[in-house]
Amino acid sequence: MTLIPITRAVHVIRSKNAGPYELTLDIIFKDQSGFEASRNAKIFTPATMARLYGIAESDILKVIHYEPALAIKITLKRPLTSGAFGETDVYGAQQHAPLLQLMVPEA
Repeated sequence: MTLIPITRAVHVIRSKNAGPYELTLDIIFKDQSGFEASRNAKIFTPATMARLYGIAESDILKVIHYEPALAIKITLKRPLTSGAFGETDVYGAQQHAPLLQLMVPEA
């Protein structure tokens, strides 16, 4: 299996608030074959996401493979409540950066 940078396989990688206590990460693939290859390779698991973000696996609340949109949606606990003292990303829009390190199977 040949691996490629995730940025070559997807249209969208983003993060956003899912309420004041959670973040959602969205990964939307360019095509069905790329989506299926990554899903079947089990790249996006709670264990992988916990390692990537340096958090407990229990803080990964959901990993959803949503085939109609060729998307993977990951919900995790925010380390600090949105807007809390010391919190630096109120909208959660800068939390997708660790995903950019991932390599995914070439379709």
